[in-house]
Amino acid sequence: MAETGNSGKGVTAGKLAITVQKRLSRAQEKVLQKLGKADETRDVIFEEMVANFNKQMGEGTKLQKDLKAYMTAVKTLHEASRRLQDCLAEMYEPEWFGKEEMDAMVEDTDTLWLDFHQNITDSSMLSLDSYLTQFPDIKARIAKRDRKMVDFDSARHHFASLQKGKKKDEAKIAKPAALLEMAAPSWAQGLLSAHQVAQTNLSYNQAEEELGRSQKIFEELNVELQDQLPVLWDSRVGIYVNTFQSLAGHQEKFHKEMSKLSQNLNDIMTKLEEQRQLKKAGAAAKAGDEAKSDEANHSNAASSPPTVSESNSSDYKLPPGFLYKVKAIHEYAATDGDELELNVGDIVLVLAFDTPDEQDDGWLMGVQESLWIRNKDISSKGVFPENFTQKL
Repeated sequence: MAETGNSGKGVTAGKLAITVQKRLSRAQEKVLQKLGKADETRDVIFEEMVANFNKQMGEGTKLQKDLKAYMTAVKTLHEASRRLQDCLAEMYEPEWFGKEEMDAMVEDTDTLWLDFHQNITDSSMLSLDSYLTQFPDIKARIAKRDRKMVDFDSARHHFASLQKGKKKDEAKIAKPAALLEMAAPSWAQGLLSAHQVAQTNLSYNQAEEELGRSQKIFEELNVELQDQLPVLWDSRVGIYVNTFQSLAGHQEKFHKEMSKLSQNLNDIMTKLEEQRQLKKAGAAAKAGDEAKSDEANHSNAASSPPTVSESNSSDYKLPPGFLYKVKAIHEYAATDGDELELNVGDIVLVLAFDTPDEQDDGWLMGVQESLWIRNKDISSKGVFPENFTQKL
């Protein structure tokens, strides 16, 4: 057991030593290259590929960040819309116009927001996330390729230096023996020469093997990346088209459906206001009738007969050109000298225009009934919007 443990520690220590040695060799090689004492393997086309890769990764990461921020904003707007719609539903009284339609619209609005958020997630966010998952692995392999390129350069330079050393050793062996070698017996001189040649050949063979191994690893990574990087660079167009086309399509659908709901809400509010105005006008008319009844009773009790102005509307002569009567259901403030001022409950005698060309669509000519009863003066006539009145 102890031997196994020691063996494991030895293997770990050996791997650590190899790793440290590789890092030292790479650092030394980079220094020599920067000092110009060792040439560096350069590939301008590949460097352009890496620059494109870094640009593409940065753009994709920014797009992912901004799309997440957009989705967060959509979720925030959804929550705000839900609270606002819930508030309206809680305040809306059961007897008001469109209570059931209002409740259904609140539910439809919430569903529309949920679908919008989910559709963006499914069609744009997930595909963008999948697209970006490939970048870390490729980035790691680019870094590995750079390290293996330094190893290849280092092995190449080491092998070249051994080649020069081998030639020098071979030249020394061919020269006359040194004094020490000359002093040795002839059989010993042969052993020394053979030992030097053997040592030189061993280092040379090891360096050659290391060079071949380093070159193979580097070239495999280099070829693989040169095939993948251009394909990845071209794929960015497709991912951008898919992301923004899907987003635009869902936005168009969402805003179209939301516009319909908004129009429904506007219609409900408009009809609710009309309902309120009709109730208000009815109450005013009822109060007016009661006042007229009291006035008639008081007149009947008086000794003198009623005058024309005090009698019913049916007792006076209508103005020339009279067509029919209308009652104002909305207040209207005149904006021009030829317009008639209206208060809710006013009775207006509708008159014919002098010439048909003078009449604009949606406008009528008339005179206040009360003014006509009192003054019999048609000069006080004016135009007013038809939709602010109700025909009697």
